[in-house]
Amino acid sequence: MANTYAVVLAAGQGTRMKSKLYKVLHPVCGKPMVEHVVDHIQELGAERIVTIVGHGAEMVQEQLGNRSEYALQEEQLGTAHAVLQADSVLGNLEGTTLVICGDTPLIRPETIQALLQHHQETSAKATILTGIPEDPTGYGRIIRNAEGHVERIVEQKDASSEQQLVKEINSGTYCFDNKALFEALKLVKNENVQGEYYLPDVIEILKQQGDIVSAYATSDFEETLGVNDRVALSQAESIMRARIVEKHMRNGVTIINPTNTYISADAIIGSDTVLQPGVMIEGSSEIAGECIIGPNSHIVDSKIGDRTTIHSSVVTKSVIGSDTAVGPFAHIRPDSEVGNEAKIGNFVEIKKTKLGNQSKVSHLSYIGDAEVGERVNIGCGTITVNYDGKNKFLTTIEDDSFVGCNSNLVAPVTIGEGAYVAAGSTITKNVPAQALSIGRARQENKEGYVKKLKLK
Repeated sequence: MANTYAVVLAAGQGTRMKSKLYKVLHPVCGKPMVEHVVDHIQELGAERIVTIVGHGAEMVQEQLGNRSEYALQEEQLGTAHAVLQADSVLGNLEGTTLVICGDTPLIRPETIQALLQHHQETSAKATILTGIPEDPTGYGRIIRNAEGHVERIVEQKDASSEQQLVKEINSGTYCFDNKALFEALKLVKNENVQGEYYLPDVIEILKQQGDIVSAYATSDFEETLGVNDRVALSQAESIMRARIVEKHMRNGVTIINPTNTYISADAIIGSDTVLQPGVMIEGSSEIAGECIIGPNSHIVDSKIGDRTTIHSSVVTKSVIGSDTAVGPFAHIRPDSEVGNEAKIGNFVEIKKTKLGNQSKVSHLSYIGDAEVGERVNIGCGTITVNYDGKNKFLTTIEDDSFVGCNSNLVAPVTIGEGAYVAAGSTITKNVPAQALSIGRARQENKEGYVKKLKLK
C-alpha cells in the first residue's frame, strides 16, 4: 500500500505476565504475539514498519530481524511518548500511519485493511478501530456525532448514565494522517495521576483543531483482545487455534477432534489429510495431501510427503517422503530424511540419518549419523554405534543390504551393496558388497553348569 506506514508498540515489560520472557514474545499458536502483528502488517504491504522497543529490545529485534525498523523508548512514559519515538523515522513523511499494539495478535489483516480504507473514505485525520462487546464495562466509550464521526472518547469513570449505555469501545488500534499524528504528539501533556503521555489525547487535540476523527467497528470483538496476563494469553491461544483448525477444515483437511488438535499458524496441510485426536503440528511444518497423522503425533518444522502415515510418533526438523509409514511410537530426530515407500516401525529412533526409498527399520532400533541406501532391511534391535564419547562417526549401509537382528554397527563402518550381516553381529570393519559378515563369539554350551551353580 503506497504511503502506508505502521508503528508497533512493543516497549512494555508486561509485569502482569509474571514472566522472565518479554511480554510480546510470548507465543500464540507457536509464534510470538508481536510476530503475528508484524506479519499481518507485512501482508498488507506497508512501506515501513517501526517497532517501538524498550524492555527486552534485543530479543524483539532478534525475533523480527530486518522485517522492521526500531526505535527505543528508554523510559516507559505512556503510549503517546512511545509513538513519538518514531518521529525521526516517520515524522516528515506524507501518508497514513497505523498504530497497533504488539500484544494484539488476533487482529486480522482484513480488518486492518478495512480500517485503512474507511480512514481514506472519510477523509479523517484519525480513525479508531472499535469493537462492540456484550459488556463494555471498564472500556472507554466511543461517542459519535450526527455525522457518525467520533465526538469524543469517554472513560468509564467519566461517563454519564446515558453514555454508559453505549457499547462501542476503543480497541487501542488507530490509523492517522502521518504528519498530523506527529504534530499532535508534541502537544500531548502528561497532566494525570500517572504522569504519562496517552495516545488517546491525540484524538482530542485533532478534534479541537476541527479535524475529522472517524471510527471503524470490527464485527468480531475477539479480534481486539490485548494480552496482558496468562489468562488473556490462554484466551488468545484458544481463539486463534479455533481459527486455524477451521481454515484447514474448509480447505479440505479432516480434523477428527478440532478442540484437541494443535496446529501452528504457519503450518501447511494438503487436502484429504486426516488429523486424529491429540495431534500437535508446530513451526513451519508442511504436510502433503491424503496423509494420516495418527493420535498424539507431534510434528515440528518438518515436511511430510503425500499419502504418508505418522502414527503416534514424534518428527522433528526432518523430511519424510511419500507413501511412507512411521510408527507407532517412533522418534525421528532432527536432520533426518526418510525416502518414499519406506517404513520406520515401532520404538525406532533415527537421528541425522538419510534412509533411502523402500528401506525398512521395522522395530526397536537406533539409527544415528547414518546414510542408508534403497531397499535396505534393518532388523530388530540394530544399533549404529556412532559415538565414542567425544566424536560422532558415520555408518554407511548401501543399497539392497540386509542387517540381521541385534546387530551393532560400530562406526565409522560401511556395509557394501547387497551385503548381509548375520543376526547378533558386532561389525567393526567394512563389509564388502555381496558378502555375508558374521561378527559374534562362537557358541559354547557348558552342560550341567546350572545344577553345579545351585549346589554352591
